[in-house]
Amino acid sequence: MKMKTEKLTVFAPATIANLSCGFDVLGLALDGIGDILHLELTPEPGVSITRVTGADIPLETDRNVAGIAGMAFLEAATGYSGGVRIEIEKRIAPGSGIGSSAASSAGTVWGLNQLLGEPFGLPDLGGFAMKGEALASGAAHADNVAPALYGGITLVRSSHPLDIARVHCPEALHACILHPQIELKTSDARKVLRTSIPLSKGIRQWGNVGGLVTGLFTEDFGLISRSLEDCIIEPVRSLLIPGFDTLREAALAAGALGFGISGSGPSVYALTHGADTAEAVSRALGKAYDAIDIPYTLHHGPVNRRGIYSINPNT
Repeated sequence: MKMKTEKLTVFAPATIANLSCGFDVLGLALDGIGDILHLELTPEPGVSITRVTGADIPLETDRNVAGIAGMAFLEAATGYSGGVRIEIEKRIAPGSGIGSSAASSAGTVWGLNQLLGEPFGLPDLGGFAMKGEALASGAAHADNVAPALYGGITLVRSSHPLDIARVHCPEALHACILHPQIELKTSDARKVLRTSIPLSKGIRQWGNVGGLVTGLFTEDFGLISRSLEDCIIEPVRSLLIPGFDTLREAALAAGALGFGISGSGPSVYALTHGADTAEAVSRALGKAYDAIDIPYTLHHGPVNRRGIYSINPNT
């Protein structure tokens, strides 16, 4: 196995999963928010997580999503008998709903793949990263790791076997995120979901997924807006997010194409047509949440089309 280098620092972006109607299948990569991972190959086998800053998460390999994903990669990497040492700068809060575990999992396997000369393709990396996601949420889903790895907007057609497709992302599409400073674990948010739905709601949801994907490919922002509706998951999970309805009204009044829960929450998101509208929606969300006695953070910007990438560790 030909190694490119022994050290690498990568940026792994935050992501929005579901995009309202696409539960567990649609995802979008965010620009400007993400984890930083420092990886170094070692002669000793296995994954060693030596330091984590920004969050209180375990260093033990079998209790850390990066460790689980990294081990899955190394077990499949024939021709390499060494290991990897990892330091993680957690810039995505765990339990925030914007793909914290996916960033660390996907960032680890992407970085390892670069270090070892790219023996695996993106679909393989997605499978390894899903092992980490299973530790975090109790389910091996790919709706966050897919956009983190591929960039832009992705559709997970199937998880078993893993089949990921890129979805066209209009240049003018921007995203806003408001993160209430409360933690909502994905595993807990999944517990409130029903295991069956009425056929009528399924038909409506399938229509929205098809409409959203079609609207993205044709850059029909009216169709995108009409399709950003979740009639199955959001009515249940929104009850866990303080001020959800108030935020929705504020976002739509400011010109958002649509508004919904990012992943399992508590973060909420809005998509907009253009940067100016994104800024206006972000201001409106902040103003609306100022009346609620919960600290929050705001972010708005374009879609990250690169996915994970290597960076200069001094920048």
